[in-house]
Amino acid sequence: MLYHLFDYLSKHFDYKGEHLYQFVTFRAGLAVVLSLIISMLIGGKIIKYLQKKQVGEIVRDLDLAGQMEKKGTPTMGGVIIILAILVPCLLLAKLDNIYIQLMLLATVWMGIIGFVDDYIKVFKKDKSGLSGKFKILGQVGLGLVVGLVMFFHNDVVVRLDKDTVDKYGYEVIETKKVKNPYNPTELQEVYYVKATLTNVPFLKDNELDYSFFTGFLGDNSKGLAWIIFIPLVILIVTAVSNGANLTDGLDGLATGTSAISGATLAALAYVSSNVIFADYLNILYIPNTEELVIFSGCFLGACIGFLWYNAYPAQVFMGDTGSLTLGGIIAALAIILRKELLIPLVCFIFLIESASVMLQVSYFKYTRRKTGEGKRIFLMSPLHHHYQKKNIPEPKIVARFWIVALLFAFLTIITLKIR
Repeated sequence: MLYHLFDYLSKHFDYKGEHLYQFVTFRAGLAVVLSLIISMLIGGKIIKYLQKKQVGEIVRDLDLAGQMEKKGTPTMGGVIIILAILVPCLLLAKLDNIYIQLMLLATVWMGIIGFVDDYIKVFKKDKSGLSGKFKILGQVGLGLVVGLVMFFHNDVVVRLDKDTVDKYGYEVIETKKVKNPYNPTELQEVYYVKATLTNVPFLKDNELDYSFFTGFLGDNSKGLAWIIFIPLVILIVTAVSNGANLTDGLDGLATGTSAISGATLAALAYVSSNVIFADYLNILYIPNTEELVIFSGCFLGACIGFLWYNAYPAQVFMGDTGSLTLGGIIAALAIILRKELLIPLVCFIFLIESASVMLQVSYFKYTRRKTGEGKRIFLMSPLHHHYQKKNIPEPKIVARFWIVALLFAFLTIITLKIR
């Protein structure tokens, strides 16, 4: 909104202040600061409102240390995160950018699903919350929208050179002559194409086109790549949002790990939107994704600001309003940046939390069927409860999970050069 205002002033009133505002790094830094301030300022007011309305956490007794002390702590605090993302993004980002529009939609979409779930739990006193099938339907719906926009929208393109376009026969949306970044006096011809391309980590030839999997369908294989691409997008959105939901079990755990994932994706957005960095790192250059650096800044600031109140001992819990939203945002960002194959690294904590639940349930059912008595791999799942059962203090568990998340975040960045 402010970007468009400064742009208007510069065109009609010879205003010179827009030059600073054109720098992505300036707007991204401002986004972090503004979202931090918003989350910290409104956080206290929202917590008091939730306390007044007696919007407290309903705790099931699982015989975990410090668990019952959390009873009555205000929940639905994810509203703080959502507002701290939306307000700075609306002010600082280019709102006509398709990627920003998609991320705003993802934030509101998952926020509504989580809010309805929390509302049923808290105000309707139904511990089960929103029916599982409706949650999944909402996640599938978002995945479908993201997949369809990525596949069919003409503004969603990658920039390739003539040799690559000719070699693979991609549909060219636009041809431009631009300055050679290494020699500004020289013009070069580039092609903006529609392609279901993604980057594959660890491989020298690190670009994969999903039409590879539909090659057996003949000449129209590229047009039918959606058969593979869209279901994969739906799976990623559903898995990551549920993973974030499972991780939200200790004070600051989901918030901190999401902040780390957000910072990692901000770095990936920056290099993917910079033609020189993209060329040097041999990754896809994706035009217009620089605005996602601003969105990632809003996301990072909102998470850190919420951590002010959510760190141990938590004054507020995010509830499904926050956890489902965080997971949906991270999944959508990775898909838009064509780094979805890096999600196991970017979201490693979400992955192991989800895996621990699946392994526990599967092994219990298997042993009960074989021996008549179900056995467990972990003392309790998700994994963070296993360590609680081992009497490790909650803050230490959270700090160690953050350290592991940081380790895999650095590994994610390193993959840009490991071939």
